[in-house]
Amino acid sequence: MKIDIISVVPDLLQSPFAHSIMKRAADKGLLYVNVIPLRPYGLGKHQQLDDMQYGGGAGMVMMCEPLDRCISELKEKTAYDQVIYMTPDGKTFDQRMANRLSCMENLLIICGHYKGIDQRIREMHITMEISVGDFVLSGGELAAAIIVDAVGRLIPGVLNDETSALTDSFQDDLLAPPVYTRPADYKGYQVPEVLLSGNEKKIDEWRYEMALKVTKEKRPDLFAKQEI
Repeated sequence: MKIDIISVVPDLLQSPFAHSIMKRAADKGLLYVNVIPLRPYGLGKHQQLDDMQYGGGAGMVMMCEPLDRCISELKEKTAYDQVIYMTPDGKTFDQRMANRLSCMENLLIICGHYKGIDQRIREMHITMEISVGDFVLSGGELAAAIIVDAVGRLIPGVLNDETSALTDSFQDDLLAPPVYTRPADYKGYQVPEVLLSGNEKKIDEWRYEMALKVTKEKRPDLFAKQEI
């Protein structure tokens, strides 16, 4: 999979993809993340990217021309399955969306800044608008990193045990059950006996029951979906 990211501050995205699972995905040739600085597409000697908004009001707006030039140039080289704009008014990102995006080959993500991008860019180029929650960030870079991480780890071969992603929270609209490792007894806190039994059927049943219990307690909104 190839993911291109357009950013005003590309340095913000150096660390998230240089370590851990995302780095291993890149080293295996399974995920290629390319961060494109928008500044070289800016206008004039100062490479301007933003301007005051029509109608007045606080906050600057990312201009049409730099983004249009950058996006159009990238589109000439790559056929994107989705051109994504990270924005607070987009559809809230969830595991199902991550699953769908992980099946695609080429994604382009635009990171907004200031008061956002000129609406005409959204109309001309954007095919998908995503929010990572009901709050506002200084820019779309951290949100884009979340998308890449959630999607990238689902690509076959990225995780050492591919079944691990299938048992993550939210895959079945359930939170994950409790997990334990050695020692079996730590300061009087013991691992449930069923997990030590070796009986896979009983262990699976216990994990499902605990997933239901945890979801009901912590996310009743998700648990309600189990009853539909």
